[in-house]
Amino acid sequence: MTPDATDDATGGGGDLFAANLKGSLLAVASSAFIGVSFIVKKKGLRRAGAAGSRAGVGGYGYLLEPLWWVGMVTMLVGEIANFIAYMFAPAVLVTPLGALSIIVSAVLAHFTLNEKLQRVGVLGCVLCIVGSTVIILHAPQERTPSSVDEIWHLAIQPDFLCYAAIAVAVSLFLMIYCAPRYGQMNIMVYVGICSVIGSLTVMSIKAVGIAIKLTIEGINQAGYFQTWLFAVISVTCIVIQLIYLNKVHYS
Repeated sequence: MTPDATDDATGGGGDLFAANLKGSLLAVASSAFIGVSFIVKKKGLRRAGAAGSRAGVGGYGYLLEPLWWVGMVTMLVGEIANFIAYMFAPAVLVTPLGALSIIVSAVLAHFTLNEKLQRVGVLGCVLCIVGSTVIILHAPQERTPSSVDEIWHLAIQPDFLCYAAIAVAVSLFLMIYCAPRYGQMNIMVYVGICSVIGSLTVMSIKAVGIAIKLTIEGINQAGYFQTWLFAVISVTCIVIQLIYLNKVHYS
């Protein structure tokens, strides 16, 4: 390898490390904001529930509660940070760091909502930290997609299309059949909906983030239908997650 090639390789590695570091820091900040937002929204949902029908039984009175909107704004800040993180770092690095929001919300709930964290809860927090660390340390060293076309090519592969179809089918089954019947009795119904839909959100958000990044760099992506399709999928998935996340908070 020539000295110039060595310098290029070293510089490329340094750029990759800097990008991953930015993405990681943004993901951690995102988790902090989102963790706080859970607590603030829970307080807002409690106030709204005391004055009318609860979110867990289909009520939407929380939309008139200012405290709930404060929580929503806080979550929005966290989601924007998370969105930008996907522009810099691969999803396999950013996504596990989202588990830190569970730790933040669990600790705050213990002190501010009098939801005492028992031994099993502490064990769950430890497992979240350990699991996230293991995934990050052993993440595959693969090049992250750098264009919307690349993600589209991966998204139309038969194996991913099969997974997406299964995810949509499971989500619809949970939303249409399970949620009305068992949502109030088993919180895992709502959690399952958010989790399955979230797996599709990660892919679409990554694509939209790359499109925005390329457009800012001068390579306009607005003319490609794939960009808008990924944007529609992202918005749809996020709205669904928000609706059922509110039900989780007050079910």
